Amino acid sequence: METKSMGDDRYRTGAWALLTAIAPIAWGTTYFVTREFLPDGYPFYGALIRALPAGILLLILARRRPRGSWWWKSVVLGVLNMGAFFVLVYVAAQLLPTSIASTVMAAGPVAMMLLAWGLLGARPRAAQAVAALIGILGVALLLLTGTQAVNGLGVAASVSALIMSSLGYVLAKKWSSDVDALSSTAWQLIAAGVSLAPVAVVTEGLPPAMDATTWLAYGYISIVGTAVAFVAWFTGLRHLGAGTVGLIGLLNPVTGVLLGTLLAGEFLTLRQTVGVLVILCGVLLGQPIFSGALIRVRAWMRA
Repeated sequence: METKSMGDDRYRTGAWALLTAIAPIAWGTTYFVTREFLPDGYPFYGALIRALPAGILLLILARRRPRGSWWWKSVVLGVLNMGAFFVLVYVAAQLLPTSIASTVMAAGPVAMMLLAWGLLGARPRAAQAVAALIGILGVALLLLTGTQAVNGLGVAASVSALIMSSLGYVLAKKWSSDVDALSSTAWQLIAAGVSLAPVAVVTEGLPPAMDATTWLAYGYISIVGTAVAFVAWFTGLRHLGAGTVGLIGLLNPVTGVLLGTLLAGEFLTLRQTVGVLVILCGVLLGQPIFSGALIRVRAWMRA
């Protein structure tokens, strides 16, 4: 019975990991869509149009308003996870190749592990720490060995987005035990949209002119890359450790690199290809079901 229970737990963990993986894969596609189809020079409107419709849609589905401390928690998390984050990602996507913009965010596992350790007391497992270092090695191969010049401002925007979102994700895990993922995601997105609206009007004037292609691109980013992705991500944070979820986030740069190479004509060197494979190894090694299997194999070899 105990063996069956452990097997069921591993199955559920794997299922939650697969659900969570929807988020970084969807986010990896947003860099390509933003760079190729969204108007340049409108980061605040881009973030606003991405956040507010998604939040309204989720609120209609959740039918639950924030109560008590969740009024200010929604604002804090909305700014960290969506508002400022979307603006910075928009800037990075416009200034950097798709493959580079997405790879910078792969340092997220390390940031999330350290923040979760400090704020939640969740000390990372040895396998997670090794997996994070492997992931960083893969990122270095992707970022430092390409043939294209790297825009410093774009990298700074990506790093800032990484730090803010990592803090927001850990705080979301700390605060979200009393509310469902659908409701909290809706509140955060609406808070982000409301805070972005006046800034967009003041700094960028009228909204950008948009044709059918632009509307479709915004629709994809808002519904798939935001509403669906964040619900999957925050659901994963409720059921998995922050370090585990952070490592799943490494699928973000892998998706971005593959799209940049296959669809945007960005050249992927041999070292960068190795970097993608190294990152995938880091994702697998950091998952409890995989690291547990390694422990059993090591014990079997010692016996």
